[in-house]
Order: sequence, then C-alpha cells, then structure tokens
Amino acid sequence: MHQHPAERRRFTRIPFDAQTKISQGPRHWSVKLLDVSLKGLLVEKPQSGCLAPGQTFTANIHLSDETHVIMEVRLAHEDAQHLGFECTHIGLDSISHLRRLVELNMGDEQLLERELGALISTQ
Repeated sequence: MHQHPAERRRFTRIPFDAQTKISQGPRHWSVKLLDVSLKGLLVEKPQSGCLAPGQTFTANIHLSDETHVIMEVRLAHEDAQHLGFECTHIGLDSISHLRRLVELNMGDEQLLERELGALISTQ
C-alpha cells in the first residue's frame, strides 16, 4: 500500500516569508520561501537555473541581520512551480534558531518535542 506524502509527513510546516538563497558551489539562486520545518523547506521555483533532484545544496534563510538558518539540503521533489528540499545537515546555531521559529509558530510545546524526537531518531 502506497502512502500519500502528506500522510507520511511528521514535521509541521510553518508558512514563512524570509529572504532565502539556495547555492551550489559558485551558483546561487534567490528564491521565495513558502514554508519551513525542522526537516526542510519549500520554495518557489526560480525563473533561471536548473536544479537536479538528489543533488546537495546550501540553503540560507535570512531571519535578521545577525540571524541566519543555514542548512545543507537535498532537492527531494519538484513540480512546475515549487522545489522541496530535505535537510541533510544543520549546525547547532541554525537548529536553535529554527527550533525557536517553529516553537513560536506552533504554539504547542508537546508537538514540538515530538517532532524534535522524530528528527533525532531519523539522524
């Protein structure tokens, strides 16, 4: 039996708008962030450039002049308008900022703790 992706999702997606760049080596794309979770992000597909599924990129989400969430991501899926990235690595400072962002937007500390536990168990 095949599960629909939304049924498998264990991480709450937070609609969020922040200046975001996706890069791979010397190439970079400014993208519109649609939502973010503890496990990845969804962005609008950039007008220029072709990103290959399965490849590794760096996502830089600009929260403020001093605060950025930087994560290594893998292009997990795409459609005509969107790119979905799965986080493969994130540093301690970035996960702390991301956790706080998710916490402020979820309003449910128990759900956040369950998601953090699921994130740790998938590593």
